[in-house]
Amino acid sequence: MKYVLMFVDTEDYAKEVDAMSPVELQQVYERVNQWFIDHAAVIRSSTSKLQGGANATTVRFGREGPIVTDGPFMEGKEVISGFTEIEVADLDEALRMVKTWPACPVIEIRPVES
Repeated sequence: MKYVLMFVDTEDYAKEVDAMSPVELQQVYERVNQWFIDHAAVIRSSTSKLQGGANATTVRFGREGPIVTDGPFMEGKEVISGFTEIEVADLDEALRMVKTWPACPVIEIRPVES
């Protein structure tokens, strides 16, 4: 079954990353890279890191038609920072994989429609 993993940064996590020394930040990147190496057999798309929310453009559809704004302006304080597609046997396998993620504090798992 195919799933998309959406890596979600929170404001608190962004502050933690901003406070890290270059050495600490490098260690996080090394753990993330190792996670992708460890799970390479089930990753089906190139993994992409998104630019920050300040570079986003959002289109909302309402009665007045589409409204375009700069930035994500989501209701929450979370921003999708990257994504990848995986192919695993089932949700349980996806959950086992995601539970070992070493970075941002939230991952949303969505099945891909066939």
